[in-house]
Amino acid sequence: MNPRRILPLLLLCSALFFQPAWAEIAVIVHPSNTVTLSPHTIARIFLGKQKTFSGEMKAIPLDQNINTQIYTDFSRVVLRRHPQQVKAYWAQQLFTGKGTPPRSVSSVEELKSLISQNPSFIGYIDAALVDDRVRVAYRFDPPPTL
Repeated sequence: MNPRRILPLLLLCSALFFQPAWAEIAVIVHPSNTVTLSPHTIARIFLGKQKTFSGEMKAIPLDQNINTQIYTDFSRVVLRRHPQQVKAYWAQQLFTGKGTPPRSVSSVEELKSLISQNPSFIGYIDAALVDDRVRVAYRFDPPPTL
């Protein structure tokens, strides 16, 4: 078989059978924060378009490291943007003085520790890593497999 025909065939087969590893995402808040959140509200908070939870309590988003799979999944599923689009969005917001990106944390443990100390913080982690220091405000289920 012609090598020029094999490569497209291999790419097509790998695209059909490749299933990315995607974990359930838990959006977490302080246990005393009883807010009910929608996917739309969560996206608005993490894009700096909404500064409070429902009511008067300030909402301060905490981001995972940009190089993690959970960041990529959150960007694509919740923010509905590729991670590079999110990066470009925040570069534009900074340049125009319209906002600053969420503070990035170095680990899941740091994220849970910060949220457990401040009711205004909101973050996201793999749902399997939730413990009693935080409360799940919303869960994004993995997409169905074919």
